[in-house]
Amino acid sequence: MLDENTSCCAGPGYASPQDAIKAPREKIVYTICIYTGTGIEKPDYLATIDVDENSSTYGEIIHRTEVGVVGDELHHMGWNACSSCNTDGSMERKYLIVPGVRTSNFYIVDTATDPRKPSLFKTISGEEIKEKTNLSAPHTVHCLGADIIVSMLGDAEGNAPGGYLHLDKDFNIVGRWENDTTGMNFSYDFWYQPRHNMMVSTEWAAPNTFLPGFDLEDVAKGNYGQHIHFWDFKNRSIEKTIDLGAEGMIPLEARFHHDPDSTHGFVGATLSSNIFHWYKDDAGELQIEKIIDVDAIDVADFPVPMPGLITDILVSMDDKYLYFSNWLHGDLRQYDISDPSNPKLTGQVWIGGLLGKAPEVNGRSVDGAPQMIQLSLDGKRLFVTTSLFSTWDNQFYPSMKDKGGIMLIVDCDVENGGMTIREDFHIDFGNEPHGPARAHETRYPGGDCSSDIWV
Repeated sequence: MLDENTSCCAGPGYASPQDAIKAPREKIVYTICIYTGTGIEKPDYLATIDVDENSSTYGEIIHRTEVGVVGDELHHMGWNACSSCNTDGSMERKYLIVPGVRTSNFYIVDTATDPRKPSLFKTISGEEIKEKTNLSAPHTVHCLGADIIVSMLGDAEGNAPGGYLHLDKDFNIVGRWENDTTGMNFSYDFWYQPRHNMMVSTEWAAPNTFLPGFDLEDVAKGNYGQHIHFWDFKNRSIEKTIDLGAEGMIPLEARFHHDPDSTHGFVGATLSSNIFHWYKDDAGELQIEKIIDVDAIDVADFPVPMPGLITDILVSMDDKYLYFSNWLHGDLRQYDISDPSNPKLTGQVWIGGLLGKAPEVNGRSVDGAPQMIQLSLDGKRLFVTTSLFSTWDNQFYPSMKDKGGIMLIVDCDVENGGMTIREDFHIDFGNEPHGPARAHETRYPGGDCSSDIWV
């Protein structure tokens, strides 16, 4: 397990991003595995994976924590505490909050008592959440000092726009976090930068739209988002909404710089396959610009030119590199963003996808493509999984249902740029005890590049 308290302070996490980079490397990771949508009537679970190269069980799943009921669709998760509570000695990064998108059940998992064998600590019923907040379909989890806020994608009936669930440090339902959602058509991801009183949120679709699968007609009908929202964080209300237009269809993952003094951030527009960059200029005015285009490609039997489908992005802890995955094309990219307005492509690897460009990876053909990515604190190891969402997996990569997902490590050159798929690490979730499972998001016990926020 990582030693969290490497800084001068008593609380969890690190005093600065620079301290985080110097932290001990991860030895285990936690990865969400799902049976939802596979036909296997078993609960989804949290896999503990040994990533310590000096361990006798390196590259193996060493524990499985079943947390729920059949059909939860565990998706994203987050910590009860991060570097935002670094000065609070009463807090500990002890619990993972693991919600189910389909049931809205929340599972609070104790990872500290025995890090290699996490255990279920508490369950919050999705029905209770719906009753008390009129919210459903949880997505992004962020700690808020001692409290926790979670983006919810719909109301109790699965309609947009959703809102934000507020939990206290003991995982009691406080209510809704936001004061106003005026101007927000849909909900999805969010990130906040306290020193600038900024929060940004993005848009997917109503649960009733995306849960059954992807229908291109829903895009034409306006049932998917194309706006991002900038919030007055203290007042919990939207300050400015930007319509990204046809080039910003379905903006999903949003990432600020880790430097808490910076206003720079990035969002991936999934369907149009573009990266946008936002920042405040010297006059304090918000600016936004498109900085990366991924060209659509004509593919036989695909109804439209095939977009890359950017489904996850992240920024390295030193704010030097931007990574993103093209889930339909099958490539994973690294860009040098030292100049955020002028990114430079410095690395690219192919893993699965629908273009036929990817070779076998470590002796196995890949069913699916790079989807969720998680970067080590020192920026040198990128953990990659291949499942997006059960119904979308079944639609675009139907063979994954029978073969399961995989996890790979991509080694990253932090000095000169570049990426290489590691040859000695390959987790095949097709061989799980109850049958093939699919893997989605990954977290590290000591925090990672998409969880920690500094105040």
